[in-house]
Amino acid sequence: MAIEIEDKFDVPPDFTIPDLATVPGCAEAVELVSHRLVAVYFDTADLRLAARGITLRRRRGGEDAGWHLKLPKAKGVRNEITHPLTRSAKIVPRELAELVRAQTRGEPLVPVAELETVRKVTSLRDPEGRQLLEVADDNVKGTVFGEERHVERWREVEAELTGGDPKLLRRVGKALRKAGATPAGSQSKLTRLLGDRIPGTPRVEAEEGTAGRVVLDYLRSQVEALTAQDPQVRQAEEDAVHKMRVASRRLRSALKSFSGVVAETSALQDELKWIANVLGEVRDLEVIRERFAGLLDGLDAELISGPVRTRLGDDLAGREREAYGRARQAMSGERYYALLDRLDTLLVSPPLTPLAAKKADKVLRPVADKSWDRVVKAYDRAQAIEDTEQREIAMHDVRKAAKRARYTAEALESLLPELSSEVATRAKAVQEVLGLYQDGVVAQQILLEEAGRARDAGEDTFTYGVLIGIEHTTATRAHEDFPDVWSKVTKNT
Repeated sequence: MAIEIEDKFDVPPDFTIPDLATVPGCAEAVELVSHRLVAVYFDTADLRLAARGITLRRRRGGEDAGWHLKLPKAKGVRNEITHPLTRSAKIVPRELAELVRAQTRGEPLVPVAELETVRKVTSLRDPEGRQLLEVADDNVKGTVFGEERHVERWREVEAELTGGDPKLLRRVGKALRKAGATPAGSQSKLTRLLGDRIPGTPRVEAEEGTAGRVVLDYLRSQVEALTAQDPQVRQAEEDAVHKMRVASRRLRSALKSFSGVVAETSALQDELKWIANVLGEVRDLEVIRERFAGLLDGLDAELISGPVRTRLGDDLAGREREAYGRARQAMSGERYYALLDRLDTLLVSPPLTPLAAKKADKVLRPVADKSWDRVVKAYDRAQAIEDTEQREIAMHDVRKAAKRARYTAEALESLLPELSSEVATRAKAVQEVLGLYQDGVVAQQILLEEAGRARDAGEDTFTYGVLIGIEHTTATRAHEDFPDVWSKVTKNT
């Protein structure tokens, strides 16, 4: 995957590229060989990819012929995934089609447009001849496929940073604007060509300052966070599962906490819980594998006996890969597509209650207060249980209540900064100490299971005992620390 950092400009037909060798930070500007590029763009018939700023093309000609998938990331920055040209010009490679399933949701990808570009390239280089930036001067012929074929022609200039400082990109942009270029009116050539054929994204905008506006803005941000991680999870990118899982949990927590503002979402909450559990299997294995690796790295060599690193490393990694496979399968099924459809519907036609039209502070401040009260009540219920084992189970509910209180507080950060910070800090402290205890207990159980497998294989299990001892100490310490933590977070409340 590559990251593109670029600026695009619209220019008139008679535009002349200025002398860019005089731009500070550039030693020379070299004109390269011109190319004829032909790119066929693929999308669903109703242009779902284009509607979300995603482009998928098969391009011939130039130095980067092949399949290209560009995913939005941030302003002026896009993720680009490439794939070699395939024999078929009409079938999208499976690897790329998988990465846009969150948008296509089972609909076929078909050719929707073609861009034929005659490109003149100027390479900006440093004194050693290394390329810093590339300026492409494009004469474009665009064709829209369909019942009514549409053809359009235009010229544009694109400056892409390839190794230089971002300041150079800004200086080149300034020089181009001075010569008569204007910032591009469209995000991409395809967007310009398709124009109003691209369906808009309906938005329900509650009135500024209302509870509905605050809640909908937060829900929208978390839906975007969830779908943005979909292709990263499919590629098993670092931390992607964690981020997508957190987004699903935040959404579920918000729908619970703000049910007085957005109603009738219990079924959606159930589906968010489902996808969080699907991702949780991968995340738990990922965390425990890294945890054990860190513990082993901290042990003296004489305390490590037998193939323990292999069993706690490679074996767990294999189980993690299998869990990834199950997650990808779930994310390619109708249940997942239905979840995404429900999230779209939530934002387009939210079931707002009369409270949504009231002032945000008046409606949402009590929600933040109640979220912490819920933690206290869960703790009181747990402490009232005499049976030690059942009390420990109930303390897990305290941890879940703390996590929900934290998410709720963070959702209201912009509206109620002081209250949000106070509740989030208390909830985080409770969540973390109980999490340390729970993680230590789970780690001991996994180590016992792995030790049993090692014993059955005739391996030395001494090191497993050492690790179990460490995890037992960690869990015990967290258990002993909790009363002090609780006393601090409930002081003056």
